Amino acid sequence: MDRKEFLSTGAILGAMTIAPGGKIAGQTKEDPIEDDLYLDIPVFCSHEHWGSLLSIGQFPGGFNPDLIPGALPQRETTLVDLLADPYMAGSLMGNGVNPLNKEKDRPIAYAELIEALKNFRLKGTFLSLRLGINLAYGYDILNLDPDKLSQINIEIDNNYRNLFGWSQKLMKKASLAHLIRAVHPEFYLGDFNSPSAREESAYTSTVMRIDPLTDFWKEENSRRDKLAVTLGTDPVDAKSWREFLEKLFNRAEEYGCLGIKQLQAYSRSLDFEPVPEKSVVFRGDLSKEEKKKFQDWVVHACCELANQRHWPHQVHVGTHNHPLSNPLPLSLLANRYPNQKIVMLHCWPYLEEAGFLAQAHPNVYIDTCWQPILNPDFLRQSLHTWLGYIPLNKITMSNDSTSVEMAAGASMITRRVLKESLNKQKSQTGITDHEERRIAAQLLHNNAVEIYGIGTNHL
Repeated sequence: MDRKEFLSTGAILGAMTIAPGGKIAGQTKEDPIEDDLYLDIPVFCSHEHWGSLLSIGQFPGGFNPDLIPGALPQRETTLVDLLADPYMAGSLMGNGVNPLNKEKDRPIAYAELIEALKNFRLKGTFLSLRLGINLAYGYDILNLDPDKLSQINIEIDNNYRNLFGWSQKLMKKASLAHLIRAVHPEFYLGDFNSPSAREESAYTSTVMRIDPLTDFWKEENSRRDKLAVTLGTDPVDAKSWREFLEKLFNRAEEYGCLGIKQLQAYSRSLDFEPVPEKSVVFRGDLSKEEKKKFQDWVVHACCELANQRHWPHQVHVGTHNHPLSNPLPLSLLANRYPNQKIVMLHCWPYLEEAGFLAQAHPNVYIDTCWQPILNPDFLRQSLHTWLGYIPLNKITMSNDSTSVEMAAGASMITRRVLKESLNKQKSQTGITDHEERRIAAQLLHNNAVEIYGIGTNHL
């Protein structure tokens, strides 16, 4: 089955036809939402976490690809590794199922995992994995013949042994483009001359996470100390911190960094206040108030450097830590740093608030990434809210996936939901077929080209 045949089925809506052997068959009647789903328009993968799998390995606070250029699997990669990714594993644990075998630190057996996953068969995370794995390997994981399990495991492992070649192959098949991954500051201290790092960097760009820097006030911090030795500056006060950050940003830029990213919204508000340097304690046993002042100062110092470079700044918004992940306080950063494009990631459930900021500030944008993985209806709600409210050049539609297979599946959901939404706009506003496709190209691809400055516009 080719890509177009699969995408034109009713699979995403749940109307799957299962052929012998566990493959998903195409429907015989015409799909109700037309046939193409913008297949000729690549989805710009502007925010991804590909490689966040147990087989590739972890470090405290993340997965090896976030820290090591060209990170490769440390053991065999199996179907269960793809299914027990961080997102699906978190959902399973929230439902009382631990996807890891505590004795061997390996995922639970396939049959047990599939039985647990049946409770999530309508969830966007599982839909994305199911669709992407079917596109990549030709099997429906909920109806897989047990005799085929060893074969698909062999195929997956062979692909992951050639991880970066495989990623590019599936990107082409799923019409994905321009991979950007969020990495830790230490990533830029790594070996970029290894064969795997060169292969990865041939099609991958990065944005640097700045949230780890906001913990560098601690007296004992090995991550800070390692960076300080490499960069030749120990950040102990405002002057040395500015020098430290300047060197770090220069090094990141040298190795292909396109911008910065933060996820403070997981643990605190997005209210980053300008702080006088004389009131900041830069190291020691800080009080809660002192920690906030330090974090605020560091974020503003990073924004100053991003503003100078005209770098975009991806900010995690919503999904966790409600109501402190409300994006409205970001207006302060938007006004203070006009050359820094703020890209609000996810945004659910703060759809109206995010829309308000995007239409009120010329340098504020929205990326719907993770919405189709959390719940396809979140994306439907968002497009219903935003398409009639904010400028069309302010929306990008990435995936935020942990594997290329998940990204392929999530992009299918995104295409279908966008098609539904633009069909409604055609009936309500009278836009032409040509205008519809130009809008689709903007949202799926071209807007991200303009924000991140790589690639060329489509259509």
